This record gives sequence, C-alpha cells and structure tokens, in this order.
Amino acid sequence: MERRAYPSDLTDDQWGLIEPMITSWKLERVARSATGDPGSCDLREVVNALFYQNRTGCQWRYLPHDLPAWSAVFYYFTQWRRDGLDQRIQELLRCQVRERARRLEDPSLVVLDTQSLRAAAGVPRTTTGLDAAKRTPGRKRGLAVDVIGLIIGVVVLPASAHENTAGIALLDQAAERCGNRLEKVLVDQGFKDAVIIHGAVLGITVEVVRRNPEDKGFVPQPKRWVVEQVNGTLILHRRLVREYDHRPENSAARVYWAATANMARRLTVPACPWRDLELAA
Repeated sequence: MERRAYPSDLTDDQWGLIEPMITSWKLERVARSATGDPGSCDLREVVNALFYQNRTGCQWRYLPHDLPAWSAVFYYFTQWRRDGLDQRIQELLRCQVRERARRLEDPSLVVLDTQSLRAAAGVPRTTTGLDAAKRTPGRKRGLAVDVIGLIIGVVVLPASAHENTAGIALLDQAAERCGNRLEKVLVDQGFKDAVIIHGAVLGITVEVVRRNPEDKGFVPQPKRWVVEQVNGTLILHRRLVREYDHRPENSAARVYWAATANMARRLTVPACPWRDLELAA
C-alpha cells in the first residue's frame, strides 16, 4: 500500500529533474561493486527522507517508519556526499534556474558572507569554537551566492575561524565552479586584505561593500543583501537552524540538499501564482 505523501516529498516533475543523476550514480556503483547487487532501496524515497529531515529537523532515528530505514538513508546520504553527487545535482539545477532567468549558466558576480550558528549538544568540541564578535558558540557557515540567490559554494568551520579563512575557501570553490566567467566578488567589512589578495591571485576582483556611516539602523546593501535572503530561506529548513551534524562536511551537504529542494520547486511550480489570480479578478 502506498503511503500518504508528506509536504516535503518530491513531485513526479521534481523527481524527473534529479532522477537521471541518481540513476547514473547507481549504475556506476553497481559496476564497481564486487557483487553487482544494485540493492533494493527506493532512492526516490531516500531523497524524500532527506528532504523530510531537513524541513522538520528530526534526528536520524526519528525518521517516520513509512520512509526507508534511517540507517539506509544515512548510508546513501554519506555516500552521495563522498562522491560529490549532492553538489553535482545542485549545480545542475542551478544552471537550469539561471537559464530560465535568461542568464548564462555561470555568474560573473558572486556575493560572500558568513553566519554563526549555535551547535547542539553532542557536536564534537573539536569542530566548534566561539565567535567572540557575535558571542555565539558553535560553527560558522559561509556561503557564496549569485545575484539571484543561487548557492555557488558552502564552507562550514568552527565559529572561532576568521572571516578570511571562510572567504579564501569560498573563493576557491567559486573559481572552480564558475571558471573564467567569474570576474567580481562582493564581501562585507568583516573580510580583510587576505581575501582581496587571494582573489587577485585567482584573477578575481574582490570589492568590500562598506556601510554608509550616515545610515541609521538596518539598511540593506544593494546586491550584497541577496546572501542574507538566502540565509533566511535556508532557516526554513529546521535542520539548518542549528549545527546538529558531527561532521562539518555533513552540515555543508545539508545546505546543498536544501538548495536542491528549493530549486526543484522553483523549476516546477509557477513563480507567482497569486499574480494570475489578481489579473483574472
């Protein structure tokens, strides 16, 4: 008997976007396997379980019984991270979203920023630290996004790490994934000269967007503010509100899956259906 769908489940159209990549990965794994056994686990349901966990924030052992066993979901989550499949799926959808927006696949302008998140109990202290400026114990999540809010790179570090460490890592990721197309990167005043110098070595202009001293209160900075919007969208996935994963690389993988869920919905659901209703009224 088929189970009742959860709100986070993939629709048929959304599954059609990522199914070829997962099927190709599965065939490669079977070819390299000593036994040649493809396994009996429904990989669409594995992705549904990952989306469910991301949105609800539940622990592995609290996954519903009508989804695949938590141990199987964890196994595929780990294997996909190690093989880079989660990043390849996210990059494929990113290119499709940019093409739909009538832009080239790779951006010429990228925005960098970091966010400090508290770590949950049980997260190893060796992977966490204290952000003295924000008085936040935990980890620091760095994002590189384009001007329409699509994620280019992710890095997860101890909260005590300097912005420069995150910035240099994000520059390397952006340069690798955007190639020669990337020309300029915008950062805030927390990033120092080391990031600017590293960008110059890579042939990228790094511009520090400075706040107008005459501004009072919170004032969004043009273009650079898009990365803050992305952080707000990610927080809708409750698993990303805090740092629950023991491994920083697992935490980064969750960001890619959250981005995949958002873009799959963006590619298959009308952007603003309420506007059609207004025009018809």
